Amino acid sequence: MRKSLHFWLGVLISLLFLYFALKGQRLDEVGEAIKEANYWWLIPAVAVYFVAVILRTYRWHFLLRPIKVLPLRDLFPVVVIGYMGNNIFPLRAGELIRAYVLKRKEAVSATASLATIIVERIFDGITMLIFVFATLPLVPANKALRQIIPFASLLFFGTLFLFLVIASSPERFKRIYEWFINHLIPHRFQEPVRGLLDRFIEGLEVLRRGQDILLVLLVSVALWLVESAKYWFVMQGFPFHRPFYVLVFTTAIVNLATSIPSSPGYLGTFELTGIWSLRLFGVAQKVATSFILVLHAALWFPITALGFFFMWRESLTWRELQVMPAATSPPTGSTATGPEP
Repeated sequence: MRKSLHFWLGVLISLLFLYFALKGQRLDEVGEAIKEANYWWLIPAVAVYFVAVILRTYRWHFLLRPIKVLPLRDLFPVVVIGYMGNNIFPLRAGELIRAYVLKRKEAVSATASLATIIVERIFDGITMLIFVFATLPLVPANKALRQIIPFASLLFFGTLFLFLVIASSPERFKRIYEWFINHLIPHRFQEPVRGLLDRFIEGLEVLRRGQDILLVLLVSVALWLVESAKYWFVMQGFPFHRPFYVLVFTTAIVNLATSIPSSPGYLGTFELTGIWSLRLFGVAQKVATSFILVLHAALWFPITALGFFFMWRESLTWRELQVMPAATSPPTGSTATGPEP
């Protein structure tokens, strides 16, 4: 029931965002603008997008290295299946799917790999903020933007700081949660909770070295600049042209908005913030709307289709994905070291 409630809450949020995104617009004019677009530009746009996916795979490979060294060719299908899951399941379930598939294929602790995925999300958020701060002097003054940035900065930089503290003093953190486990957790749940937290700390191993943190940040910036290039290529098929920094800013704004709970595929949040961002730079509303709708489809369909292919190739079933959260949990009596069975 709780999952169903979360799902319908996400749908409601998406519908509200879509309503405000399309409010006051003539949909026939938007449809005409979509028909008139030059779709040949989607070919280089999709190609560039998968370069970004390869960079994401390399980043995850690097974050997983303290746990287990895995070749990119083995990780790439797992990453694609995870992003497919985010596009069709609510609550970013694709992240759990990614951890489950990696555990299934490579016997890597799901909890440890989930910790690395959370680190990815933090660095994504920080990269988006870097993009916003870098382009802010060129962005027309906007009250809503000034209100959003401090909150987003506190969220992502605050979480990164907390993880850095944990990673730098794992033994101290273990003593803290050992006390809570021994005094507040019923005895039969103590070992599973202890195993969960031990593996989570293991997943933060890469944050103990400054040069590794810098490399993860540089790869994150590179992959998001490449993804911004996809926005630029799609723009070529529409009757407006703006400098590349406008697409970088739009990339940052729409991806920060994906932190808001919504329906699968970030429907609504992507549209409203994308249109709003382009309108700041004087793009006509119907053109901005048609561009964002086509861009969202171009981001959604290719990786979702490839994800279904890899899911079939890995012999994954829908039944497995339904029971996946239980499969990613550490079993009772699990130990603090070694891969989960």
